[in-house]
Amino acid sequence: MTSKEIKIAYQEYDSTAQLNPSDRELAEAAIEATAGSYAPYSKFNVGAAVRLDSGLIIKGSNQENAAYPSGICAERTAMFYASATYPENAITSIAIAAGQDGVLCDIPVSPCGACRQVMAQYQLKGGQHMSILLVGGSRIWKFEKVDDLLPLIFDSI
Repeated sequence: MTSKEIKIAYQEYDSTAQLNPSDRELAEAAIEATAGSYAPYSKFNVGAAVRLDSGLIIKGSNQENAAYPSGICAERTAMFYASATYPENAITSIAIAAGQDGVLCDIPVSPCGACRQVMAQYQLKGGQHMSILLVGGSRIWKFEKVDDLLPLIFDSI
């Protein structure tokens, strides 16, 4: 038997002001995207913003439906729209923010497993790492690639 260990590295920031201008713009777009959330059941508003290799930013928000689980997460809304509208462009980064009643959650919210797998697929399709910003009111976490949020990533297709 061999024992192995997986380590995950990330950076933590206290506010968007500490981010480089490109990451700050993406984080602010994710925060803005929470306003488009349709969450009458959970009251949990999530916004996502993806940056394409062209520099274009696409926003998405979570959309709930009474016919659960027919809703969709903010991350997949943004990524699916970006891929459907700009299929020739790679997604280079994504920022995710969440809150309730117009107030951002203090601690960053991480994406669900389905969204992580979709991120993995688009990272593979793009042929480059996709960075991830998880944006909270009191801290922001930055991961350099999807593999950091989804160890032992499934990309063998």
